[in-house]
Amino acid sequence: MATATLDADEKKAIKSEFDEVVNMSASQIEKWLKTEESKSVGQTKEGDDESIGHQSGEKIIDILGKKSADLSEDDYAHMRKVVSYVRRHSAQRPKQVAGSNWEYSLKNWGHDPGKK
Repeated sequence: MATATLDADEKKAIKSEFDEVVNMSASQIEKWLKTEESKSVGQTKEGDDESIGHQSGEKIIDILGKKSADLSEDDYAHMRKVVSYVRRHSAQRPKQVAGSNWEYSLKNWGHDPGKK
């Protein structure tokens, strides 16, 4: 799939939005992804053992470990996907957040809804 090359302003805007919605550190996400709660939620593509959100969390850890100058076009595409997912999913907030699949799914995507 061909995508247009992003200019510096677009990259800066995507990175800023990503940094806004991803409120967990790489080490927090890594620790979370090892939990049974993390593994218990999300959709899985046919043939995969790991949910899409769990895979996303691993990509986010990788992105957080890079300097901005080292981010690839694929990284920026995933950052956009993360921003879109977190914003869309956050709008569906349930009455009971703690211990919900909703909370667990967001954490897989690097967003802890309990953090301010």
